[in-house]
Formats: sequence, C-alpha cells, structure tokens
Amino acid sequence: MSRLYNNMAPSVSLIRATSYEREMLRASLEALLEPLGGMRAFVKPGNRVLLKPNLLTGARPTKECTTRPELVYAVAKMVIDAGGKPFLGDSPAFGSAKGVAIANGYQFILDELNLPIVEFHGKRYQAASEDFNHLLLCKEAMEADVVINLPKVKSHVQLVLTMGVKNLFGCVPGKMKAWWHMEAGKDANRFADMLVSTARVINPDLTILDGIIGHEGNGPSGGEPRQLNVLAASDNVFALDRAIVEILQVPPNQVPTLAAGQRANLVPEFTNINFPLLEPHTLQVSDWRLPDKMVAIDFGMPRVIKSTFKHLYIRFIFEPMRAYNMRSE
Repeated sequence: MSRLYNNMAPSVSLIRATSYEREMLRASLEALLEPLGGMRAFVKPGNRVLLKPNLLTGARPTKECTTRPELVYAVAKMVIDAGGKPFLGDSPAFGSAKGVAIANGYQFILDELNLPIVEFHGKRYQAASEDFNHLLLCKEAMEADVVINLPKVKSHVQLVLTMGVKNLFGCVPGKMKAWWHMEAGKDANRFADMLVSTARVINPDLTILDGIIGHEGNGPSGGEPRQLNVLAASDNVFALDRAIVEILQVPPNQVPTLAAGQRANLVPEFTNINFPLLEPHTLQVSDWRLPDKMVAIDFGMPRVIKSTFKHLYIRFIFEPMRAYNMRSE
C-alpha cells in the first residue's frame, strides 16, 4: 500500500496510565484513541492490519526492553472488534519475530487470538530520499492496508532515545540491519536521516507508544525498567516523538532522529501540536536517566559478518532446538 506523509497540524493524545491489567488497559486505550476517532477511524472491515511492536530481544524479558504483550493483545482485540484482520510482524536483529515474541510472553496472544506472526522480507521501494533508494524495506509493512506502530519508550546508547521513528527500523529485514548500520552508521546524522527516511516511507497510520513502564539508562537493552505511567497515540509519528521528549525533558536537538526530522521539515513546531487530552507538562518527569555514555555507531565489515552469522544461528539453530525441547517436555 502506498502512503503519502500527512504534514497537516497533528494531534497527539496523551493519558496517564498505570496498569497493564486487561480491563484497565483496554479502557485506557479507548480513552486514548477517542479524540482521534477511535480505532474505527483507522481500521475498516476487512483491512489487513500490521501490528509492529518493539521485539528487540528475547534475552532480557524482565527488563522491559520490548513492547508489553498485554498492550499488543489489547490493540489486536480492538482491531478485531473494528472488523480488521491483525497480524504481528517485526524483524529482530537476532533470531525470528516469533522466537523473540514467545520469549517475551506473547504465546497467550497467539493462542487466544490466533494471531499470525510474519517474518519480514525485503523489497526495494521508492524512498523519500534519493540517498537511500538502494536500501530495502519489508513488503509486509508496505503492502498492509493499515500499519499500527507500537513502540516502547527507551533510552538508547546510540540515539539518546528510541520512540516511534526508531521502532520503524524493524521494518528492515533482520540480517539487512547490520548492512544498514555499515552503510550509514559511522555518521550519527546520516544514520538518523536513514531512520527518518524509513519512517517517512512506512508512514504508519497510527502510533501507540507503550510508556506505562519504560526502559531508562543504557538502553535499548542494557538499562533498567522505569515506571513512567504514560500512553501516547498519534497518526503523526514525528509529532508523537516530539511530545515524548517534552515529557522526558530532553531537548529535541539532542535526539538524532528528531534533529533529522527537523532538518527534513517533518517535525512540527511544538506550539502547533494539538493535545486534546493531557498536555505534556502534566506528565513530565525530572529524573529520566539517559545513557551513562553515548556509544558511537560504527558497524564495520567484521561486525556485520559476525552479526549476520549470529542472526542466522539464533533463527535457524537455537530457536528450532528450543521449540523442539519445549514440545518434548
């Protein structure tokens, strides 16, 4: 499905939410989406709807590195209630989407909702920037009727923060990520430009950010959980990210993806964003912990080769063996 980026004055819906308990979370999400028209404003009967959570890793399931399965379940149920046909997809750097999802407690979603998980496959699409036309994006996202982006708010040792824009890097096939890093990763600004170009092409119909519990410190996986008590939603992923840095009190020009979005005139002025429910200042925290030390992005050929082999080992040897052992128990 071809999407054109909508640069109209955006709305970002923000609410305080404290629980992943099923009924409370469903009520929170309905309240969150109500100012945007509800789920039915985005999903029509028969639509194939990609749910794109953050499935970074299966190695630290208690550290809040990934989008909570309870949130994905609630959103999937809302999509089904609207007549849509949800499917789950991501492209972890190491292993398969299904393997990482199960390691993070998603099995009950797959069983209860019979929710398919797809492995992303690359295809060349026209990019928003000619600099990145040779790079691949997954056809499963580009050809879905609706894309719902489900990021987790986290600190990030390379990009300061990872939110909605960075989460769409998961729409790059897993083993291709290392090559993207090698292509642009030595220059933080160019890497951020690449992420913004990817987000602009994918242009999710709706982004719902999981900030009830975030991940602070040396993220995206080496930090610690942090109760933040925030849910956010918008049809403009750049506006949503701009609102979140206001809550965390991080200057937007310090976040490479926001700085790149500003250079591309994609990030609206903060004063032009409409907040129909809570204003960001009512949700602010004063002590969100950023990484202790920023790490330069530098994926040379040896690391690319090592990362590619690690991905293939986990996906085709480790995960099948783990699944076999689980069936045998």
